[in-house]
Amino acid sequence: MNRTEFVIVTALILFVAFALGWFAYWLLHRFTAVSHADMGELDRMAQELQEAEDIRDQAISYIEAREYELTQKLTQTEAELQAAMDGLRAARGEIEYLRRQLDQS
Repeated sequence: MNRTEFVIVTALILFVAFALGWFAYWLLHRFTAVSHADMGELDRMAQELQEAEDIRDQAISYIEAREYELTQKLTQTEAELQAAMDGLRAARGEIEYLRRQLDQS
């Protein structure tokens, strides 16, 4: 094999490699290309996802506000219960005192 034949064979091999690479790229691009209908579907799904996230954020805000409100209500109820228990305890003490006063009389 002389120098000219070697250059021609090398050029032919490089051209075939280039052609195979280009064909593989075209095939890959052809099978993985996203159609306009698919893009529309992806846009619709992205919009629905955004709406769902907004609704979730609103629900979380509502739950946090409701939890704060209920915690405040519980704290107030516990304070009222404690005051009622203190009042009852004082009333029982007063009743006992008055009973002793009656028994002594």
